[in-house]
Amino acid sequence: MSESELKEEVIRAIKTVYDPEIPVDVYELGLIYDLKVFPINNVFVSMTLTSPSCPSAGTLPGEVEQKIREVEGVNDVSVELTFDPPYSTEMMSEEAKLELGFM
Repeated sequence: MSESELKEEVIRAIKTVYDPEIPVDVYELGLIYDLKVFPINNVFVSMTLTSPSCPSAGTLPGEVEQKIREVEGVNDVSVELTFDPPYSTEMMSEEAKLELGFM
């Protein structure tokens, strides 16, 4: 599997993770800031939460990591949680904005 194909599979896996308070997946919400696939299929994800006091802070990053680990071909996963830049609704995809009534 090529790097770009693996990246697509990883994105598909991330899109199965939902913020429990919002009916939109974390990818479309704009919570994934960076996604890199390095040689030997190591995956790095930089992500945020809708708020530093988000009740899902303890579970969402781990759930993202677990879903990526389940992708065939992934060797290792590193998920980094950051709040810089702070999350805003402008980071949402058009699909998410439509789903949540922002459009």
